[in-house]
Amino acid sequence: MWKYFWCILFSLSNCHTAFPQQSDFHSALRLGQLKTAVNVATTELSSQPENSSAAFRLGAAQFLQTIEQLGQSQYRYGLLGDRRRSLPFIRLPIPENDTPEKLSYEKARDIFQQALNGFNQAEQTLARIKAPAAELILTPAAVHLDLNANSRPEHNESLLEILNAVMQAPAAESLAPADLTIRFDDADVLWLRGYCHVMAALAEIILAQDWKDQFERTAHLFYPSVETPWAFLQNEGPGPLGGFNGQNLLDLIALIHTTRWDVRDPDGMLRALAHLETLPALSRQSWKLINAESDNDREWIPGPTQQTALNSNLRVTPQMQTQWFTMLDEIELILQGKLLIPFWRGIEGGFSPFTDDWPATPDLAINARRIFPPPQPFALLLWIQGTSMQPWLEKGPQIDPQKWNSIVTAFQGQFLLFAFWFN
Repeated sequence: MWKYFWCILFSLSNCHTAFPQQSDFHSALRLGQLKTAVNVATTELSSQPENSSAAFRLGAAQFLQTIEQLGQSQYRYGLLGDRRRSLPFIRLPIPENDTPEKLSYEKARDIFQQALNGFNQAEQTLARIKAPAAELILTPAAVHLDLNANSRPEHNESLLEILNAVMQAPAAESLAPADLTIRFDDADVLWLRGYCHVMAALAEIILAQDWKDQFERTAHLFYPSVETPWAFLQNEGPGPLGGFNGQNLLDLIALIHTTRWDVRDPDGMLRALAHLETLPALSRQSWKLINAESDNDREWIPGPTQQTALNSNLRVTPQMQTQWFTMLDEIELILQGKLLIPFWRGIEGGFSPFTDDWPATPDLAINARRIFPPPQPFALLLWIQGTSMQPWLEKGPQIDPQKWNSIVTAFQGQFLLFAFWFN
């Protein structure tokens, strides 16, 4: 009898110690103390290495901390208002900074390197989760990221507001209501791993290129104090914070013209390709778990028989899911170099950009895999013109435009929203 008594007592003591850890974790999230949340989750996982939910909490906190660090870096250097919408990684509700620091090219690279390290770390933590029943319940309005590093949670720094800002749509408020609570589960572990790979791939591509010349000539469009040999560029002032005006026209032209980067780190392009190649498999595994679920409990991404915790009008139909799987197959073949992207030059009589037809040269198409190894310099205008595509052109099976039209049509005019959501 005493044996059973001690077993029960031991179980109760374990429960007693687990709940404060989770309470401390969520309290840290509410107060915008991501570093504390990471430390709490790390301690919990160290004492319970097989606890899938603890690993989920740690990986999620590491991911959010990486986003927070991106926001803090942009605040530190005074990213100008709504111009953040024009930049990758930066679509966060960052407040204005009246005393920004001067930003140099190397400091800008450090921002992306720190982000890459953070996303890789979060993915490695989440990849440890093998046992089922991982769970993480979050109320986005009660989670804060300290974007301006003032150690004080503010309304515009809540995860809810960040979701609304990133979605960039008038409907965002209804997609993420104030009372939203989400129960993330095993399928969402794979979803978050996918997003870590997406963000890491983007960071690798940016870091693999040398864009110093473009930065020094045009970064003043986005930051009020930039280290550049052409200091006179900033003497005119930044213009309206909400956008660009006439005084920026020449600089915008220069921004396009200088999007011509040499490769600085060839191996970085290969690492980016490796990140992208993991995405189709992770997405399929995630959907396999979603379709096997029998509950309907505050779902993040629902199956066709479930309802999302987001707007109830946002539903996943069987047709959407089928076409999503078709797209995953297509992307996988494209990344493998087995399916080519249509090339728009070399067509007799040229092509018109004002028709719905996809321009395609029958005997030449783009092998997207060859863009990565060996890497070639990136020249935006010459890519659009087509001459920079020469090293990657070959003959082979091409994307079927009708198949891709069917994929897009299945999402009823909201393909980009669902693609962002589904990852």
